[in-house]
Amino acid sequence: SGVAPAAPAPELGDASYYGDSLAGHATASGERYDPRALTAAHRSLPFGTMVRVTRRDSGQSVTVRVNDRGPFGNQRRVIDLSRAAAEAIGMIRAGVVPVELEIVEWGSGRRSR
Repeated sequence: SGVAPAAPAPELGDASYYGDSLAGHATASGERYDPRALTAAHRSLPFGTMVRVTRRDSGQSVTVRVNDRGPFGNQRRVIDLSRAAAEAIGMIRAGVVPVELEIVEWGSGRRSR
């Protein structure tokens, strides 16, 4: 016993990021959007889930906490990053980059190893 649930396969797709105009607006979790925090929007992961986001073209990665829902519309986009997270993986100029998402820790206490 004591075996952690298997981690889901990494999710592949594109990442975009929030504009600064949304600073201070409420997110789906009720938190205010802070461009300087390492947070993100995902369509289905539980709030509080920690996700490692790795750029597939450069290998740069950042770990973010899911606190919002989205991105909506474009199905290729799998995550919307805060400005600080986007800066951490050097995607401000590009705007949209190919990424791989890995669960580091589940929200609500569920963990993935």
